Amino acid sequence: MPHAALAVVGQGPAQSTGQVVGYPALFVLVALGALVPVIPTGALVSSAAVVAFHQRSLPFGVLLVVGVAALGAFLGDLALYWLGQRGVRSRGGSRWLESLRGRAGAERLEQARMRLDEHGALVLVVSRLIPAGRIPVMLACLLARLPLRWFARGDAPACLAWSATYGLIGIVGGSLFAEPWKGVALAVGLTLLISGAPALWRRVRGHRRAA
Repeated sequence: MPHAALAVVGQGPAQSTGQVVGYPALFVLVALGALVPVIPTGALVSSAAVVAFHQRSLPFGVLLVVGVAALGAFLGDLALYWLGQRGVRSRGGSRWLESLRGRAGAERLEQARMRLDEHGALVLVVSRLIPAGRIPVMLACLLARLPLRWFARGDAPACLAWSATYGLIGIVGGSLFAEPWKGVALAVGLTLLISGAPALWRRVRGHRRAA
């Protein structure tokens, strides 16, 4: 992961060339990560922010990382929502809609529906900041047949807040170490810890209930 992050934004004598190649790569990876859950997009953004922090272009390098990642997340979310809408409108559904159902879970979907009824588009912002919270809220919006335009208005600030949060984690990691790779390692560790904490808590709570 450290080497991948360094390649994303580039550094050293080939910094300009690395940025030309790296920022589009960051955008594509974050957008794909919004569609499929196999890319650790939070860790990627934090790692890129660490490297940008150590470049001479502060604060513009970090701001560009945050902006590119937010745009990629936003367009990826819109694409996933549009694909889910096609499944909702179709009698036979779609594999994208079924995938969302499988990733949401009945209990979390019901909670998302209640919060959506109570707080509206604000739930989109909160769901983006909570690990594993994005998909249940998106599915609740789809099943409520909310239009893409409504979803986009709420998702835009959500993606920006998400990107800024993980960018801040990268700034913290970059400020603690003189070597970028150490900051990248810390940022990746923090993001993975944040992402895995809810799943670990649910598992522990399940064991307690069973006992």
